[in-house]
Amino acid sequence: MRITTPERLEDEDVIEKTLRPGNLSEFVGQIRIKDNLGISIKAAEKRDEAMDHCLFYGPPGLGKTTLAYIMAKELDVNIIAISGPVIEKPGDLCGILTKLEKRDVLFIDEIHRIGKTAEEYLYPAMEDFKLDIMLDTGPNARSIRINLNPFTLIGATTRTGTLSSPLRSRFDLSFRLGFYSVDELELIIRRSSEILKTEIDTKSCFEIAKRARGTPRIGNRLLKRVRDYAEVKSDGNIKPGLTKKALDMLGVDETGFGELDKEILSTIVEKYNGGPVGLNTIATSISEEPETIEDVFEPYLIQQGFIKRTSRGREATQKAYEYLGKKKPSLF
Repeated sequence: MRITTPERLEDEDVIEKTLRPGNLSEFVGQIRIKDNLGISIKAAEKRDEAMDHCLFYGPPGLGKTTLAYIMAKELDVNIIAISGPVIEKPGDLCGILTKLEKRDVLFIDEIHRIGKTAEEYLYPAMEDFKLDIMLDTGPNARSIRINLNPFTLIGATTRTGTLSSPLRSRFDLSFRLGFYSVDELELIIRRSSEILKTEIDTKSCFEIAKRARGTPRIGNRLLKRVRDYAEVKSDGNIKPGLTKKALDMLGVDETGFGELDKEILSTIVEKYNGGPVGLNTIATSISEEPETIEDVFEPYLIQQGFIKRTSRGREATQKAYEYLGKKKPSLF
């Protein structure tokens, strides 16, 4: 298991729902987004209208799904959640849209992976709350129009660049979620430890937050693994020395890097002289999918200043050389 991947693991759904904040006031971080959402939610309630369609984008594990559920709760409406890859044909989408009540929320995760034909049916549904359905084919073809209840579509994606322009333009609200500060992660981990009924001291909380890669999902995952270690090796209370041993055993260093991060950096530095080197070449060298590197691991490496993306490929920075204990070669 890759402990530092920000993607949701198979067994995490139940525990994530337990730790998920229930309203905007409990949600830590993303201040600008919360303020804007708060205004939009109150305005929609005041007018008794469906809230404007909303798009969340950014690396995985930062709270896109959590915000969607919070919005539905704050609006006091039902939410239907579905993953983009499931919606392949127009019929898949029509069945969902016709079930929505007035002002309900439809949340589509990985919205960039919706089938292209089904996506075209979303356009009139989002703009006019109508569905045009074709019946039969050939000379007998005819269409019928179905009126939909006004609803709010919330889309989430890690790859906003792959969204088609027509779909992207139909979202009135669009927010990019950024990485969290260590202080914000400490608050999240402290709250999660209380829900899990686990004692944790301030230093341990900071140690976990520091290694969480700016991502709440990873912070909560590390907290659970350290809790397991504390219960087996000690009295169940999380303390500084024990925390460091547990995190070291998990292979998460003080920068928050796991094995794959180190592989990416060492590949660029040692095999390709610091770059520039193409994404596909890196992926082949470490036997990993290019999309996984680009969407999951690369954003944090770039944000922390270890690599940079150029028109010719990825390059290692001075910081990467220092991390690996190597000297950056001179250009002259």
